[in-house]
Parts: sequence; C-alpha cells; structure tokens
Amino acid sequence: MKETVIQFGEGNFLRGFFDYFLHKMNEKGLYDGKAVVIQPIEVGRIKELNEQDCKYNLYLRGIQNGEIVKEHTYVESISRCVDPYKDFEDYISLADNPDFRFIVSNTTEAGIEFVDSCKFDDKPGKSFPAKLTQLLYRRFKNGLKGFIILSCELIDNNGAELKKCVLKYAELWNLGADFVTWLENENYFVNTLVDRIVTGYPNDETKDAHPNDKFLDTAEIFHLWVIEGDFEDEFPLKKAGFNVIWTDDAKPYKKIKVRILNGAHTSLVAGVLLSGIETVGEAMNNEITYAFLNKCMKEEILPTIGENDESVAFANAVFDRFKNPYIQHKWRSIALNSVSKFSVRVLPTLLEYKEKNGVYPKGLTLALANLIYFYKNDNPDDATEVIASMKNDSIADILKNTSLWQADLSSMTEIIAEYYNKIDTLGAKETMKWILSE
Repeated sequence: MKETVIQFGEGNFLRGFFDYFLHKMNEKGLYDGKAVVIQPIEVGRIKELNEQDCKYNLYLRGIQNGEIVKEHTYVESISRCVDPYKDFEDYISLADNPDFRFIVSNTTEAGIEFVDSCKFDDKPGKSFPAKLTQLLYRRFKNGLKGFIILSCELIDNNGAELKKCVLKYAELWNLGADFVTWLENENYFVNTLVDRIVTGYPNDETKDAHPNDKFLDTAEIFHLWVIEGDFEDEFPLKKAGFNVIWTDDAKPYKKIKVRILNGAHTSLVAGVLLSGIETVGEAMNNEITYAFLNKCMKEEILPTIGENDESVAFANAVFDRFKNPYIQHKWRSIALNSVSKFSVRVLPTLLEYKEKNGVYPKGLTLALANLIYFYKNDNPDDATEVIASMKNDSIADILKNTSLWQADLSSMTEIIAEYYNKIDTLGAKETMKWILSE
C-alpha cells in the first residue's frame, strides 16, 4: 500500500484509536494507505516497533447495550517508523512524497507548545510544532499540496493552537510571506475531540496469547471522534462504521463530553472515596452510589445541558463504560486536582440548573459538600494552596473564594453547611441515600 499518513506519536492511544481505524478502512477496501510513524520526542519506542514490523495485536473490550463485547484485531496499518533524532533526512524527506495527505498527532497536552529557542536548522526542532514547521516548509519548497492535519491532543482548539505555533515559527525563522500564504491556503489545521479509554499493555490472559508482542494494546469498545470539517470523501471513517462526527463546530460535543462523562466522574468521586469505594466498577455495582449517579445524570445534568438524541445516547454509553469489567479505574487517580475539575465539569451545570429552576440541584449540591468534606477530612492530591484553603478555611470562606471556583458561591453557604453536617453525622453513603429519598 502507499504511504498516505504521517503520524506523530507511537503511544498506546493512537495505536488503539487512529491506527485501528486506518486498518479497518483498508481491510474493508474503503481506503488504500498506511501510516509512517514519527517519534515526537527524543526518548521513545520506535526502534522496538520497527523490530516487530510495526504490527501488533489490539483487544477492544467493554459493554454495549448491556452485553459484554470483545474484539481482536491484528493491526497492520503502520508501514514503518522514523526517528528524526537519529535520521533527520529520512524524516524531512517525507515532505517530498506527494502521496502523503494526512498528518495525525497525539503528542500529549504538553506537545503543542511554542519553544522560542528552537532553530530552523536544528535536526530536528525540539518541539512538535517546530518539527512540523520544518516538514511543512520542505513541502512548500517542493511546490506540493498541503496536508489535512488532525490533532488529537486533549486541549481546547487543538488544531488552531497547533497552527498558531507553526505561524510563530514561520515568523521567528523568517520563512517568508509566500510560505505563510501557502500554510493558510493549502493546509487544514483541524480541531478534533477524541474519546476512548486505551488501557495499553494488559495484565491478564491476553498477554499470554501474545508473549512476543511488546506493543500488545487494549482499549474499551466505545469510541468517539468529532472532527471540524468534512473529509469523508478522502477518509471514509463513517462509511467504515466508526462513531465519527464531521461538524462545523466541535464545541457542543466537547460540552457533552465534559459535562456528562467528566462531570459524572467528578460529581461522584468524593462521595465514593468517603464511602470506602476504590474503583468505578465497584461504584456501579453499589445500589446507593449507582442510584445517586443516575439521579445526577438523569434529573440534573441532562435536563440542564439539553436532552437530545446525542446527549442521551452519550449518557447511556457512560453507564456502560463505567461498568466495563476490563477497566479497573481507581477513584484516587480520578480525584487528582478535584477542585479545578469541579469548577469546569460540574459547577457550570449546577449554576445553570439553579438559574433555570430557581433552586439548587440536590445531587450536584451534595457532590460539592462531599468535595469539601473530602478535602477537610481525607488526603486529597492537589496544589498546596488549594489543599490549605480547603482544609483550614470555613465553609463560607471556601465558597466565596473565587480563585477556587471562578465564581462567588456565597449564596450556597447555608445549603452546603446543612449537607456537610449530614455527611458528618450519617456518613457519605447514607447522606446520598437521604438525598435519594427526598
């Protein structure tokens, strides 16, 4: 097959997400192309992946419509891997091949950054956007078409932010107005939203079936890829049967993901930890915590953000994902930096509910009281100043501290104090039960 995709990143996520999609499109005869994988940082695993011919086993496992689903694929969509730190010419010469049309990246949230110490003649530039600018400039000098660049990093407006960095390098390196015009007119820096839990190399019986596969990968069955634009004619993801949404604006889908999936985690985390529950699966198997999450989701979150086919389907999928027996998701890891997470994921829904209905939602309000109780009485993992404020300040002072919540929540002092005292008297789980009976 031709090489048509340049992929920055060899990690578990892209191999369990994008490379799987590419493999399936090829397998179904809908596409004809493979990816060349670039190691985006100096230390990586490109050499090992090349040693096993860039092929690996992927297991997708989870719950769909209440049923356990398993799928095994031997993924063969990567043609080769290139380490630009060891062979810069092999990397930069990819720009000479007119068959390349797509660039996909997942270089972590820290990957899309402008490092002004990078130089054009570095081999390669230190940052991912610097490496990309070098490649794009070579492409421009060749007089070839540009790329469709699909950023999968988990930051807002990932494609637009990547483009900003590339334009800064073009200016810093004096690459000329014609290059900037080519960047603007011949390339698409696409914002995307990705969603799939990729759990990586397993610690169960699947590894025994493939003892020599160092890149054996596992992931949940659920997936979602929201892409701003429509390149289905060139890259038939939907025709291949994937949960891909081509759209003019990814923001509403990000809102659904953050408020529903992330909001569900954050609204439950403090209460379940105070109840001695360690994993998400355990919480789903507990009658009280499951009912509490169901109340928050069905009576408070969904009615507030808007119930439609997409939001309801996503919410239903969240319950299946949380019940997935193949993912042992620890609440302690979810609890990291819970105050800032609450302010982004839950508080907007809570305040919008109050504005719509004139009263605070009982479930999400209890979630906030649980959070404060957890920080005061447990061992939270957060910034030092956040922990100090939450542990030492009164409830009234905590709620009016706008640096914690980006809002003054003083009007909630009385109800939070009431719920806090209930937790102190009854315990977190019994207080959830009390709320459910109200």
